[in-house]
Amino acid sequence: MNPEQPEAEDEEQVEAQVEAQIEEQDREQGEAKGKPIGRRVLLGTLGLGALGVVTAPTLQRGLESFLASASDKDPTGLTGLLPNGGGFRYYSVASSVPRKNATTYRLTVDGLVEHPRTYTLAELRALPQNRLVRDVQCVTGWRVPGTPFEGVRLSRLLDAAGVRQGAGAVRFTCFDGTYTESLTLDQARRADVLVALRMQDKDLSHAHGGPARLYVAPMYFYKSAKWLSGITVTEDVQPGYWEERGYDVDAWVGRSNGRDDEPTS
Repeated sequence: MNPEQPEAEDEEQVEAQVEAQIEEQDREQGEAKGKPIGRRVLLGTLGLGALGVVTAPTLQRGLESFLASASDKDPTGLTGLLPNGGGFRYYSVASSVPRKNATTYRLTVDGLVEHPRTYTLAELRALPQNRLVRDVQCVTGWRVPGTPFEGVRLSRLLDAAGVRQGAGAVRFTCFDGTYTESLTLDQARRADVLVALRMQDKDLSHAHGGPARLYVAPMYFYKSAKWLSGITVTEDVQPGYWEERGYDVDAWVGRSNGRDDEPTS
């Protein structure tokens, strides 16, 4: 018997419970079906919270899975505001994000390098992997303690590419077509900066930025760009998506953005 099957069945049951709760809330509000999913998910989740079921581990997993799927189809952004048992929130700045898998995923390393290269997911997985267990801190305030990430040190990919003289920064692009980030070259070479392929001891899901994302352990989570597709070595730091909207470029946890959170690394 497939050992993962019982968990899958449990998650299906949880999703069915969430849907049932949504329908009940819709009836109570006298609303017809077909309203934007953000509002329906909000009502359903509040109903589940009142029942107190989100504290059970299996239900947490199911609710996280449901919210991740819902947020991918939610143009309102309301699902990003919802709490869940795992502590994470699901954010995207694009209206939709294409899905990549082991066959279609590619990661390009280029810019001021001697040896530009494009990696497949299999090639990234074949490189030495490093595991970090750190708290994840979002600049909006939520924190998830002791979260394992595994992947390839960014410094390894930079060394393999051969960074040219005069380079001072690294720019990251994503296959959502919108998000960007940057680090100084010194920051990018830190041992706690990964191209992450796994999170919480399983392959990165699409909702969490898979198949590969950036993970910058000592900085606020907006620096850990999801759906990573490009690593470009540049002369200077180019402000990323959120820096252009007022966030700090150097986003050290507890020492930036006007916050005093405990460091994560």
